[in-house]
Amino acid sequence: MPAVAHDSLPPDPFAGDPEDPALALDGFDDTADAVEEPLDNEERAGLLADLSDLAVYQALLAPRGLRGIAVDCPDCAEQHYHDWHLLRASLLQLLEVGRMRPHEPAYDPDPVGYVSWEYCRGYTDAALAGNGG
Repeated sequence: MPAVAHDSLPPDPFAGDPEDPALALDGFDDTADAVEEPLDNEERAGLLADLSDLAVYQALLAPRGLRGIAVDCPDCAEQHYHDWHLLRASLLQLLEVGRMRPHEPAYDPDPVGYVSWEYCRGYTDAALAGNGG
């Protein structure tokens, strides 16, 4: 499996900064010591299917002005807005290393530019059946 290209991920705004506020949190980071559970075949297949679906959704919906997908977050009970490229990079990282690294949320996203996975799936089904608009 190819590695996630470094330039496809959001840059670290504090890279190389000796005053990086996250340095104070190094002692609390247990992810470096955590043993990653490898994805099982079903999880890998699901991620590959999601990546394939995402490519189709973007091809059909980006030309219509949609920027990406809105996901309901169970942790904070808010919607998170993922541009196509950011979601693809996150899914590829999950596929490669078994977890997604934290990323900055979209800055002041316009919710009109994002749709749910369910909307994408329905739109794609209709478009492939010849009923898409």
